[in-house]
Amino acid sequence: MEIEKKSTGRHRVVIVGSGFGGLFAATKFKDEDVDVVLVSSTTHHLFQPLLYQVATGILSEGVIAPSTREVLKKQKNVEIFIGTVTDIDVDAKRVTAELLDSTQVYDYDSLIVAAGAGQSYFGNDHFAQFAPGMKSIDDALELRGRIFGAFETAELAAAAGQWDDVRSLLTFVVVGAGPTGVEMAGQISELANRTLADDFRHINPKDARVVLVDAAPQVLPPFGANLGKKAQGQLESMGVEVLLGQMVTNVDATGIEMKTEDGTVTRIDSVCKVWAAGVAASPLGKLLGEKTGAEVDRSGRIAVQPDLSLPGHPEIYVVGDMMSLNKLPGVAQVAIQGGRYAATSILARVKGQPSPGPFKYFDKGSMATISRFSAVTKVGRLETEGFIAWLMWLGVHLFYIIGFKSRLTTMISWALAFLGDNRDERTATEQQVHARLAIDELGDKYRPSVEVPGLLAESKTNHAIEAKDEPAQIETPKN
Repeated sequence: MEIEKKSTGRHRVVIVGSGFGGLFAATKFKDEDVDVVLVSSTTHHLFQPLLYQVATGILSEGVIAPSTREVLKKQKNVEIFIGTVTDIDVDAKRVTAELLDSTQVYDYDSLIVAAGAGQSYFGNDHFAQFAPGMKSIDDALELRGRIFGAFETAELAAAAGQWDDVRSLLTFVVVGAGPTGVEMAGQISELANRTLADDFRHINPKDARVVLVDAAPQVLPPFGANLGKKAQGQLESMGVEVLLGQMVTNVDATGIEMKTEDGTVTRIDSVCKVWAAGVAASPLGKLLGEKTGAEVDRSGRIAVQPDLSLPGHPEIYVVGDMMSLNKLPGVAQVAIQGGRYAATSILARVKGQPSPGPFKYFDKGSMATISRFSAVTKVGRLETEGFIAWLMWLGVHLFYIIGFKSRLTTMISWALAFLGDNRDERTATEQQVHARLAIDELGDKYRPSVEVPGLLAESKTNHAIEAKDEPAQIETPKN
């Protein structure tokens, strides 16, 4: 399968990733005399800060993950391709991506790498089998199935009189007391105490135990001691147990083990665990570091120049969670502003205009919701908590949801969940819960094909296997 694109004679920008950095960079090129190719491993733009609401049944995945094509459909100078980038040739100025058994090659004049970050288990990747992270739609849907499934399974166990199993099933452990962990712990508590309170006959969901664990000495470290203490107090008033200074040392199917600074080891029996601690940049950070000589830190983030470019390669920009510059946090605003800045710099160079100068991040503050009507916000030195902070959180997040229909749907869902006790997005399937682990168990045997989608390589005829020895090449030569 070969695709050759005709030359248009224009500057070509390749963008890797459809998250905040990639999408906002792409929109900056609207109506400009450049060609834009956006390559992403997903077909959607993910509003990651609201993933926990998908996992806990408040929002549908479509509301926070609109189709990238739909978002950019009126921008005629943008082409969108799905594929996972596996190589970047910085000398030949070529990006290689793969989808199923096909290989795509994209030449570029300028490159913006905004591939984001995944979950980090701090060298204990086997924890992921029993404690899913929350970085993708797949993660959120799996967690939804695990959370609601724990209540359903507990009902069965209670009906059979297996009360030890009930206690384990109704114990939820969230690892990581940053914004994601705090929001997830708060919503599981509200789910148990409000939404599901009257739904079962053999268990009382209010008996659920929700535990928030972190090795740090406080909740929400970036927010400062004052807001961290208030957030912890609000969580504890909701019945959430907050365990600080506890380092997770082991996770298995039925529980989690923690160790304090003095070496004391404790265990909590729990079937449903959520990992919300730590991030690791896309592997492309390490790859670019090897190709360009730029430094890469322990989290996989690559050190960029003050203009977000790589040393010796002014045509390559790295933005968002992948970049390391002035200790900037891995938040959406850094990616948004970085993506826009990189696009502005490229346009200035194409038009022969002066460079915009070094990247300057404007900190718009940090926010975290704890429960309905309660949140904490920090904007500069201004700290706010409670209902006012919650209203601020609602407004900011609603603003960044893309599309009128999605905003309207979100407002209705929030009204039902926060003013009442309804959560319409409680559907979960067996595939959502078990597919990730099943694919991991298959390992290299899982080789879905364009010709025979979803079938294993071993199930094909010998002729089909031989035909796959050489992957198809999809080349999109530079203008």
